[in-house]
Amino acid sequence: MTLAITPALPQAPPDSPSPARPRALGWLLAAGVLAQVAVRLWFARARTGPVANPDETGYLVAARWLTGGPAADLSGNTFYRGGYPLLLTPASWSSHDPVTVYTAVMVINALIGAALFPLGYAAARRFGLARRAALPLAFTAALLPATTFFGAFVLADAVLPALVLAWLLSLDRFARKGRAVDGVLASVVAAYTPAVHTRGTVLLAVHALALAVLAVKPLRRRAALVAGGVAAAGYAAAAVFNAHLQNTMYRHGTRDLAGNFERRMTTVAGQERALAGAAGQVWYLIVSTWGLAGIGLVVVAAALVRRRTPPADRLMAAVLTAVTCGIAYASTAALPDEHRVGNFAYGRYLSCLALVYALAGAAALVRSQARTAMRLTAAALLVMEGAGLWVAGYAGDRLRTHTFIGFDFPETMFLTGDRTALHLQWTALSAGVLLCGLLLLSRPARTPLLALGVAGINLAAMTFLMGPSPDRIHPARPFPGPAAGGVVADVAVGWDVRIKLMHPVWWTRIGRVDVRDGRPPAPGVCTVLTSLPDGTSPEASWPAHPAGWRPYPRRDHPNGWVVWRAPVCPAAQ
Repeated sequence: MTLAITPALPQAPPDSPSPARPRALGWLLAAGVLAQVAVRLWFARARTGPVANPDETGYLVAARWLTGGPAADLSGNTFYRGGYPLLLTPASWSSHDPVTVYTAVMVINALIGAALFPLGYAAARRFGLARRAALPLAFTAALLPATTFFGAFVLADAVLPALVLAWLLSLDRFARKGRAVDGVLASVVAAYTPAVHTRGTVLLAVHALALAVLAVKPLRRRAALVAGGVAAAGYAAAAVFNAHLQNTMYRHGTRDLAGNFERRMTTVAGQERALAGAAGQVWYLIVSTWGLAGIGLVVVAAALVRRRTPPADRLMAAVLTAVTCGIAYASTAALPDEHRVGNFAYGRYLSCLALVYALAGAAALVRSQARTAMRLTAAALLVMEGAGLWVAGYAGDRLRTHTFIGFDFPETMFLTGDRTALHLQWTALSAGVLLCGLLLLSRPARTPLLALGVAGINLAAMTFLMGPSPDRIHPARPFPGPAAGGVVADVAVGWDVRIKLMHPVWWTRIGRVDVRDGRPPAPGVCTVLTSLPDGTSPEASWPAHPAGWRPYPRRDHPNGWVVWRAPVCPAAQ
C-alpha cells in the first residue's frame, strides 16, 4: 500500500477551511459507524450457532477456556490461535447459553468490522480523495462482501481487515513523519496479528523489513529500533500465549501445515501449485471487489516502479506488494490438497486486503482523467484475465471434478448466480461488466453515484448470500435432561459429531471412551455418545450399557449417533 499512490495524477482540491468542519466530520463518522454496525447485524440476524467447523468451534471453545470454562480436544486440526478468541471473551463472560454467546460474538464482530469505515476514510484521504468523496466511498467500500460476509461467522477474518488497515495506516504515518508513537502503534498491531492467524506472520516479517529500511536514516534510526523492540517483545508474548493454548487444546498435535510448506518449497510440482494458487487468490481478489482491486493492484505496482514516487510512498507500495504476494504464496503452499476447487482459486486469505485495494482503485478512477481511467481499467481487466488463464491452465478439469464448497466462493456465486460450481470466465466477465459500469460513474462530479453503485452491488451480493428474509434458527438442546454431568464420546464417533457438540456442551469437556471394553462409565459421567451405523438399532450401539441407561437416537446428521443418558444426573452447578 502506498497511501499517496499516484503523484502523476492531479492532486485533489483542498477542502475549504471551516471551524465547524472537524465537529461535523466527527458526527458523520460516528453516525457511519452506527450504520455499519446495524447493517452487519442485519445480515447476521439469523446466525445462532457455528456451521463453518471446526474453525468456528475452535475459536468459541478457546474463548470459553480463556474465561475459565472447560476446554476441548481439537488435536489433529489446524491450530486456531488465541488472538481472536481473546476479543470474544466478553461474549463468554456474558452467558453460558450457547445461542446467547454466539449472538454476542456477532455483535463484537459487527463493532470491529464497523471500524473499517473511519479507517477506510483515513486511507481514502491518504489516497488523495477530498473529504466529500472520501466519506461515501469509504462507507460503501467497507461493506464489500470480502469485509462483511465473514463477520457473520466466528472467524478471524471478521477482524483481520481492520487490523491490517490499522497497521498500514500507522506504518505509513511513521514512514512519512518518523514519530516514534506511530512506529510503536504499528509494531503493536503487527505483533498482535500472528496471534490471530498465521497470515499475521507474513505481515510481521514485512513489518520488520520495513523498519530495517527506515532505520537506515539516522533521524529515524532510534524510533525504528524502539518500534522493532516493541514488535519483538509483542511477538514473544503472543508466542507464549499461543503455546499455552496449543498445549491445552491440541495435546496430540495439530495439522502439519509447516511440513506442507517445506515440501512444496523444495519440489517443482509444489512450486507450480503454490504459484498457480497465488494467482488464483489474486484473481479472486479482483473479482470479489467488482474489479476495483485490479485497478488498485495496477496503481500500487506503478507507484513501486515510478522514479518520481516519493521514498515513503515507494516503501509503502513495496510493503503492500510483499504482504499480498507473501500471503497468497505461503497460504497456498501450506494448505493440504483437499480435492476442493478452493485449492485453485480462493478469496478468504486475501480478503484482509480487499478494502485497501478497492479504495486504491476507486481513488485512482475518481482522480484520473477519462483517458487514464480507461487505461487503468483495461490494465486491471488484463491482470484479471491473465490470472484466470493461469488458474484454468493449471487446474484444468479439476475445477469441475473436485468438490465445490459454496462457502469458499461467496462473490463468484453472486456474479454467476450458480451456487454449485465455479465458472472462471463467466465470473470474470461479470466482474468486468460491473467495473466498466463503475468507470462510467467515476468522474469527480459523479462520486456520489459511484458510491451508490458500489453500495448497490454490495447490498445485492450480501442479500443473495445471506437471504432476503432468513428464518432465525433456534438450535435444539444437545441432550435431553439437565445440562450437567460428565460427557464422553465413543472412539467410533466421528470427529465432526464431537466438534459439533463442543460449543453446545458448555459445562464440561467431552472425553473419550471405548464402549467395547465392557467397563462402566467413570463416576460423574451421565452422557455417553455412540455411533449409529445404518441398519443398527439404538440399543445395539452399546450392548454392554449399564442398567437404567436410555438411548436417544439422533439422525439429524449424516453420521448417525446415539445419546445415552444415565437414569440420574447431578444437578446443574
